[in-house]
Amino acid sequence: MASGTLCAVTTMTSVNITKRPDPIILTESAQTKVAALLAQESAESPLVLRVAVRPGGCSGYSYEMFFDPETAEDDVVRTYGDVTVAVDAASAPLLKGSTLDYTDSLNDAGFHIQNPNASRTCGCGSSFS
Repeated sequence: MASGTLCAVTTMTSVNITKRPDPIILTESAQTKVAALLAQESAESPLVLRVAVRPGGCSGYSYEMFFDPETAEDDVVRTYGDVTVAVDAASAPLLKGSTLDYTDSLNDAGFHIQNPNASRTCGCGSSFS
């Protein structure tokens, strides 16, 4: 190399950023209802809708939904409209590809999870295997 010649060395670092798939998607009607329920809460900090799967129920697993003021580092967190949803790392694979819907009719009112991973559900719709 001749004197006075500048040599630039570039080091590239490869970062593998993998976006985890959405474990659950909210329909527009679910987003609207959850946003309305959140508006009724008087919390000091912002709340997220936590959707989880727990052992139990008549079919093996049961769904759990509640408002949570905290998220964990390994949560899968997604935002749908004005609603932020958090799913813990253990529940995410069991919910993968699921849809949370809300209906309000004479025969059926409430939240319903359509889970493609469920091989069997109970009559009440709150547990699966």
